Amino acid sequence: MTQIYISAQIPQKGVQLLKENGVTFEMYTGKDVIDQATLQQKVPEVEVLITPLSTTVDAAIIDAAPKLKLIANFGAGFNNIATDYAKEKGILVTNTPFVSTDATAELTAGLIISLSRRIVAGDHLMRTTGFSGWAPLFFLGHELKDKTLGIIGMGQIGQGVATRLKAFGMKIIYSQRHQLPKEVEETLGATYLTQAEVLAQADIISLHTPLTNGTYHLIDQTAFAQMKPGAFLVNASRGPIVSEADLITALQTEKIAGAALDVYEFEPKVSDTLKQMPQVILTPHIGNATVEARDAMAVIVANNALAILQNKKPDYIVNL
Repeated sequence: MTQIYISAQIPQKGVQLLKENGVTFEMYTGKDVIDQATLQQKVPEVEVLITPLSTTVDAAIIDAAPKLKLIANFGAGFNNIATDYAKEKGILVTNTPFVSTDATAELTAGLIISLSRRIVAGDHLMRTTGFSGWAPLFFLGHELKDKTLGIIGMGQIGQGVATRLKAFGMKIIYSQRHQLPKEVEETLGATYLTQAEVLAQADIISLHTPLTNGTYHLIDQTAFAQMKPGAFLVNASRGPIVSEADLITALQTEKIAGAALDVYEFEPKVSDTLKQMPQVILTPHIGNATVEARDAMAVIVANNALAILQNKKPDYIVNL
């Protein structure tokens, strides 16, 4: 019997751990995301399902796996899994938090710099029409020094972004449900405000909240109306936090100056309108796409799989 099914290829560090411990497993090796019919066929006998964020594990998949004890999600998020239904069935769900922090914070910082200095647009210009030479008013961007960065969601990744951008001389303001301890605020140089105040004051807004019922379309027409004219929006958290239709309108009407997106409301589909906007940077959900982060994630899911098979408690359970 196959004890573990892995619904996408994971780094060899995780695979090697499973091999060294003598468990039986099968790993999907297709180039595309596994389809639901194939996944449903693979899970009836397995005790552990290791799956990435791109795979939906809904009630139908769970019902097809009567022996399932653990769904080990390869990612910090877990909105792709029917966690409450899994709990009803006595199945634990785990994720891989924290190890993505540095990678995602670095990508966010890179997107902010690229937006402000028009790096992607400059690259496109040089690969197409080129330029006639240096000129005083040519291709001007903005410096980050003395600008205000507004962070919505000051968890580990938000704090990582604050640390990096503080070094650029930015003023850091943030909002979330609970204020950070004063000593943490002092270290980050961050000021706690309401979300409305952050939206109104920030030159650049960076989103770092989880996707919940309360954060779905958190940034919508009303939020865009509160932003400073010429502000930038960066989203490397979850796509549906931003209303894509309202974002397009805000960009078309020049309510905001630009956006950088690593995640999308209808992912993996991306609006053709966004693709055609030179003031928008688009990256393919690569927030934690580093060798270091993905190796660490692979070790976590493998260790959690081994723990449950040994009747031990896995780490990072999200549905207790």
